[in-house]
Amino acid sequence: MDLMTNVGIYVLLAMGLNVVVGSAGLLNLGYAAFFAIGAYTYAFLNLNWHWPFWAALPVSGLVSMLFGLVIGIPSIRVRGDYLAITTLGFGEIVRIAFNNLDQWTGGPNGLLGISRPSVWFLSFENGLHMKLYKFSVNATPYFYLVLFLVAVTAYLLFRMCDSKIGRALVAIREDELAASCMGVSTLQVKLVAFGVSAFIAGIAGCVFASKQTIVTPDSFDFVLSVLILAMVVLGGMGNIWGAALGALVLGILPELLRGFAAYRMLIFGLLMIFMMIFRPQGILGSQLIRRELKGHRKEADSHGAS
Repeated sequence: MDLMTNVGIYVLLAMGLNVVVGSAGLLNLGYAAFFAIGAYTYAFLNLNWHWPFWAALPVSGLVSMLFGLVIGIPSIRVRGDYLAITTLGFGEIVRIAFNNLDQWTGGPNGLLGISRPSVWFLSFENGLHMKLYKFSVNATPYFYLVLFLVAVTAYLLFRMCDSKIGRALVAIREDELAASCMGVSTLQVKLVAFGVSAFIAGIAGCVFASKQTIVTPDSFDFVLSVLILAMVVLGGMGNIWGAALGALVLGILPELLRGFAAYRMLIFGLLMIFMMIFRPQGILGSQLIRRELKGHRKEADSHGAS
């Protein structure tokens, strides 16, 4: 149950990153920063002002969204590799800041003693009355909490994909210039994508902090951003179920390969290489994504030949 709870958090992160990378076609290499901001927001609110989990949950998402908009405003004006470098730099800045602001973040030791969630429910023992249930080290309540958040997030993302904003994101991914000529406000739509993506990461960070009861900067390094990106690519960019499937595969794979610890990263690397060769659009990716990738490859070859 503990493993599946962690996988559920990965699913949330993968679905959030898929909004920017898969739907809008914007490469983000610093996504772990928004995850960290959500986790530290809850830790800070809980330890300093004793905010309960349920009150801090939306606030963590909103704070991450605010930072997503702040980094999105300068970042969306650049493309391709330059955007990737910008987001990578932001991710490292956030991690290093949390590591050095000892007075507020605890520095490398992090913040300890974060409260777990608690819920009131109707109990029929000794008559009808309300009873308080406190989460503990038992992972089962966290699993159902994460499962609920995954279901709500998936539903809202499907609704967004069928909306005007969702179609605008796909248009920008296909051809940003053509979308702009057709009246799509590309900068505004990109900001929406950054904000929604960061909000989901903030929610996941809040759940992560409450489950671990400790947050440290080492938990949000560049490797985590790459891992989440690999989940989106493996499952299928632009596909919500694909992002969830990629998170499920890469979340469980290390546990299945525990007996091959010395070769685990080698097997993981070979898996990604074979996926890029034989199915570059991902497990559940559409043929449209495959055609886009082939088109970019032919364009690169033609530039190289010239």
